[in-house]
Amino acid sequence: MLYISPNIAIPDTEITIHAVRAQGAGGQHVNKVSTAVHLRFDIAASSLPERCKEQLLLLKDHRISRDGVVTIKAQQSRSQERNRVDALARLRDLIHRAALPRKKRKATKPTRGAHQRRIEQKKKRGRLKTLRGTLE
Repeated sequence: MLYISPNIAIPDTEITIHAVRAQGAGGQHVNKVSTAVHLRFDIAASSLPERCKEQLLLLKDHRISRDGVVTIKAQQSRSQERNRVDALARLRDLIHRAALPRKKRKATKPTRGAHQRRIEQKKKRGRLKTLRGTLE
């Protein structure tokens, strides 16, 4: 089980993890061992609450495909187990970010001083531009 919060958990059966060969430098070792990890998680077929699914699908994240599948590749470590833990942690963070309730924006007005400073700047800029004109 992957625990996101006290009331949200994902069973291991909903997460697919494949070991693949890592990219980049590493000499002969990188060609012999599959240490990188590909994690796939289908949002629509998961047991997440509906509100959480909707928020996840609304996120603008390159790891979420149009089909609603989260794909995470972890290859930082030379150990497959550490890459697996890293991928699961990144999935947990992504879902946790979507599960948090959004704060309502409170409409505010600029202060009187800010308004006066803005108007003064505009007047000053206008005077500067009129001085640029040709003399008669």
